[in-house]
Amino acid sequence: MTLKKFLITTFLIAAGAQCAWADGLKSLEDFMKGAHSGSADFTQTVTAPAKDGQAARSKQSSGHFAFQRPGRFRFEYRKPFEQTIVADGSTLWLYDADLNQVTQRAQDKALGATPAALLASAPNLAALRADFTLENAPDEGGLQWVRATPKASDGQIRGVRVGFDGARLAVLDIEDSFGQRSVIRFAQMQLNPQLPSGTFSFKTPAGADVLRQ
Repeated sequence: MTLKKFLITTFLIAAGAQCAWADGLKSLEDFMKGAHSGSADFTQTVTAPAKDGQAARSKQSSGHFAFQRPGRFRFEYRKPFEQTIVADGSTLWLYDADLNQVTQRAQDKALGATPAALLASAPNLAALRADFTLENAPDEGGLQWVRATPKASDGQIRGVRVGFDGARLAVLDIEDSFGQRSVIRFAQMQLNPQLPSGTFSFKTPAGADVLRQ
């Protein structure tokens, strides 16, 4: 699964527009410096590209998200199906409740140049630039945007747009190598909250099959 499996437009006239373009990278930098942990509700819309004369189809899911630097995060998909993704700092766990199946992978091999690096893995902007080319994108929908393009050409992610409301993460707009688009919108984002102990721990449910990759 791609964490349910990361725009350049023409330059606008006027100095004010140019300043607005610069806000995205500044917001990303402020987020990475100031957000040591966070939690939010989210909705995710995944749109597959049109093919064989059929229109593009979209699927929506929702749940709760939390992260803590360095390298810990938790996505809990609650609707329409229960699925949990946990990175505990060394291992990435994916649990599918319907299948009662757990997939276990070494975290350093699983993440790489993925949207998770934007959220929780890279410690600062300089480290992020080791894996991504970062550039400002124009303001849209009242948000400041950054486009992150993986430097490796053999990954699953073609590009990610990251939208900020000030220093608060608001949207991840991810395009994968197959042309599938996944838009994750965060709501009620809390920065640096007191997260419950065990938030980033994973215990394999009784009877679940475990696949190690």
